[in-house]
Amino acid sequence: MTEITRVPLRPIAKGSLAKLWIGVIVAVALAVLLAWSLSPKGVELTVVQPGTGPSPSEDDVIFVNYVGRLDDGTVFDESRPLPRPPQAQGIFPEGNPLPLGNMIPGFTEGAKQMQKGGKYELHIPADQGYGAEPPAGAPIPPNADLTFDVELIDFMSRDDFQARAAALQQMMGAEGEAGAGPPAGE
Repeated sequence: MTEITRVPLRPIAKGSLAKLWIGVIVAVALAVLLAWSLSPKGVELTVVQPGTGPSPSEDDVIFVNYVGRLDDGTVFDESRPLPRPPQAQGIFPEGNPLPLGNMIPGFTEGAKQMQKGGKYELHIPADQGYGAEPPAGAPIPPNADLTFDVELIDFMSRDDFQARAAALQQMMGAEGEAGAGPPAGE
């Protein structure tokens, strides 16, 4: 029986196999680089001054001083000193209270990496900020990246915050009743 299907193979040229493997490695490297460059960028937190201790969780209320800026440097929001009655001394730390559960996702993610007493620069890409629909009347354009300079003064659980707020409200109400006295003309 004669073999009709047999085809003689030529030997591989010297160096061809090495070139093939180099080509495969370059193709894989380019694919990884392309995938990395097209993937959405996450929140970037830069430590300006390190803090100490634990970090807040999503269920905490943080007390901060902050400035929010657009990429062109325009300030769109910043903390302001809150009026505090004398009774509030020692009940709440300084700074603006922000419940992390109510913040934009990128701010919450960044704050969970901060420590008490630290100062940070937090860069939030648009898809983790306000995206295509910023708050009505806000000076934030659609799809804007945001940068916050944040000083984390302190934090506490939401339950602790609510208990302290209730105690402060009760103290202020008791003082108002104690100072009321009898109506004029009696």
